[in-house]
Amino acid sequence: MSADRESHDMNGMTDMTQTDIAFLLADAADEVEIGIAPVQAVIRGGRRRRARRWAVAAATTLVLTGSTGATLAVTGLPGGGSGDRTAPVAIRPALPRARQVDEPQRTDLASGLYRGKQWRVELQVWDAPRDRTEAVRQYNAMKRLGLEAAQVHRAADLIGKSSFFVTRAWGEHPQQQVMFNTAETLDRPSGTDLESIATRLGWGPESSGRLVIGEVAQTAGQVKCTWNDGTSTVAVPRAGVGASSAWFVCVAPEGRHYRSAEVMR
Repeated sequence: MSADRESHDMNGMTDMTQTDIAFLLADAADEVEIGIAPVQAVIRGGRRRRARRWAVAAATTLVLTGSTGATLAVTGLPGGGSGDRTAPVAIRPALPRARQVDEPQRTDLASGLYRGKQWRVELQVWDAPRDRTEAVRQYNAMKRLGLEAAQVHRAADLIGKSSFFVTRAWGEHPQQQVMFNTAETLDRPSGTDLESIATRLGWGPESSGRLVIGEVAQTAGQVKCTWNDGTSTVAVPRAGVGASSAWFVCVAPEGRHYRSAEVMR
């Protein structure tokens, strides 16, 4: 096997072929100022739900989509990189622990190797602070981790609100939040509801659209991610510790990128 080929071995994923609606990610830009770009309106399948904040840093095009197949492009992730292979490995979530507002409940959703460096996707769920003292502790803890909660400008804005962040990281690069929300009541998907984002597996534009992360109902058994050439991968969603939803991760083979995602059962 050559150094440029990649191997895939994610628990609960298999390849299949199916024709789907054509979609092409926009060409990535190599040098763009990095920043947070929240998106307030996202197309969703199933019932209508409150708009959620999604944040990504600029450089390539990402795609937000619901199970209707409609899409919304926003800016993506920075940088470059090189290496040799990808070996995604899904990890079971840790057991729940006692409430602690300045430390999130964490779930490792998936990890693997891309070009010789580890990539990983993590879910963080933060309990709602009950008063100003707890809010200050949580606000400062989020800042230390480089997290920015949706519509939160000061510590008091966190009182009575729970938060979640989905982050991705690769190699020595710091984690970046790619999906997040802060609200008194976080959305609880049901049926075939699905929200997903397609982003970079590594840090350069060559891996644009290869990493797909999404949220579904806890009752969802399988999610199919379809790639631009019509082939697809099936992922088994995982429950997040402290979350009211389940999460899935798909990785496109080298040379392919995201087209669509849907709940199978």
